[in-house]
Amino acid sequence: MKRNIVIATVTAAALIGGGTVAAYASADDGNAPTQRQTNVRVADDRDDAADDRNEAADDRNDAADDRDDAADDRNDDADDRSDDATEARASKITSADAIASALKNTPGTAVSADRDDDGAGAWDVNVVKGDGTEYSVQVSPDTAKVVGAQRDDDDDNDGREDLAALKGASVDAREAAEAGAAKGTVTDVDLDDDGPAAWSVETTRGEWKVDLKTGKVTQDHDDDTAQGNGQDDRDGDDD
Repeated sequence: MKRNIVIATVTAAALIGGGTVAAYASADDGNAPTQRQTNVRVADDRDDAADDRNEAADDRNDAADDRDDAADDRNDDADDRSDDATEARASKITSADAIASALKNTPGTAVSADRDDDGAGAWDVNVVKGDGTEYSVQVSPDTAKVVGAQRDDDDDNDGREDLAALKGASVDAREAAEAGAAKGTVTDVDLDDDGPAAWSVETTRGEWKVDLKTGKVTQDHDDDTAQGNGQDDRDGDDD
């Protein structure tokens, strides 16, 4: 009888012990995947943070590149303006004189005048006929004589659009050039039809707008040169 009790006791102990081991094993099996998943999430978060830092660095580099490009553009514009100014000062004929000569040779409406960069430095005056056809008229910078005139055969509506923009205007290109000359030696006259139409006049001292009806000269606020020179054109008069 005692022997049976001992065997039963040992068996129960074994069962209890086995259950404990199984319980521990079961607990270990449930915790291991959870721990691995936590480690993976932490690693992913670190990777995401690193990616964010890299993207922020790329954005900073892109912004720096944009600033460098803008600086290069300003330098290029300054160089172009300097070259134009040198040529304009060397010319014995003003832009207004060149426009007048071009219109005598090729009657129509002058819509622009600037210096050629082909080495001869002639004034290139763009004239539009009443039917919208355009002509490029070259005028000698020394004698004001017309040295060439070619029809622009491009099939576009630029000429007609320019005529439409100038409809009702009281100030022509020559008068705009004369008005702009009060702000420096004129290097370029062009019709600016972005927004309210106006004459755009570039001089050795910056860029200016000339009103089509009143002839009033105001500073082109998109131009940094005139602003950098501290020029104030609120009254439309010279400093």
